[in-house]
Amino acid sequence: MSRPLKCLVVDDSALYRKIVRDVLAAIPSVEVVGSATDGERAVEQIAALRPDLVTLDLEMPRLDGIGVLRKLQDLGIDVAAIMVSAFTARGAKTTTEALSLGAFDFILKPTTNSLDESILQLRRDLLPKVQAVRLRRIAAPASTTPGAPSQRLKAPVRPAPARPRLPNLRPEIVAIGVSTGGPQALNQVLPKLPANFPAPIVVVQHMPPMFTKSLAEDLNRRCQLRVSEATQGQPLRAGEIVIAPGGRQMRVAKLASGPVIQLTDDPPERNCKPSADFLFRSVASNYGARVLGVVLTGMGDDGCLGSKLIKASGGVVFAQDEPSCVVYGMPKAVVDGGFADEVLPLNRVADHLIAAAAGRVLQ
Repeated sequence: MSRPLKCLVVDDSALYRKIVRDVLAAIPSVEVVGSATDGERAVEQIAALRPDLVTLDLEMPRLDGIGVLRKLQDLGIDVAAIMVSAFTARGAKTTTEALSLGAFDFILKPTTNSLDESILQLRRDLLPKVQAVRLRRIAAPASTTPGAPSQRLKAPVRPAPARPRLPNLRPEIVAIGVSTGGPQALNQVLPKLPANFPAPIVVVQHMPPMFTKSLAEDLNRRCQLRVSEATQGQPLRAGEIVIAPGGRQMRVAKLASGPVIQLTDDPPERNCKPSADFLFRSVASNYGARVLGVVLTGMGDDGCLGSKLIKASGGVVFAQDEPSCVVYGMPKAVVDGGFADEVLPLNRVADHLIAAAAGRVLQ
């Protein structure tokens, strides 16, 4: 039996520390090893206790959550940090920064008026993220060298998929689905694409409202291509990146005037809104063999059914490989389903997108 997942709770509110401690302690195979009231103390406790997981408040005295992440990077300490964010524009901006710095994921502070409802919401939000951290630890046990980052195990070697049509793909649209670890992954891929990239790029990143807008603004500052959060009826243009807004479903439609974005209030799919499956279904229907789907790191299997449709319509699908994923869930479903034409490390995704857009294939 594997050892319990060691957790540290960091928050300047005594009540919130107790609530989070109680929620974590009630999860099987989780051990709460300590707590901290501010960022400076958090860094000391993390260095001393070496937890697997830390819940980290963003706004704290002495040193905030962003400062803690930067100090941990300087010290070379790798710990899965789940940020605790306020559901505000400021909270969204700071959370996006934290995720780009390598935070594992985030949860929203409950806004209910009932303590019992707040506890239930925290339990619902924290449980799948804690389980994902546990799976990551199993796949990549911590290094025994003090202060050294954890190392991932090598993924099992899979046979290379057949690639008969890739040299002539030249996609008319690229559709990306991503979840946990997504902001960091998108920050590694999208800024590498040149300003003359010849196709529009549509993205589903699992995030709530406001957070997708902050993500789009952050990427727009980093990318050569224009990045925006999608709006209803927005025309799709080559060389632009459009991110689905949190809490809405996004699809692509072809009108007489050209392709546009449509936003809907359709129900969640695979518990996701926006959903990669919802988006992929529309691009497969409208673009057929000229679709390039990309499924990156994330929990769950959203994007798998959509990838199946892309393949059935003659399109091509890239999936991120296991060693470079924060969570190998979404890409794994695509690979295991046999829908991936290429299984790529994250640092090679941009090169393969550029090559595919030019009608070339990389080895």
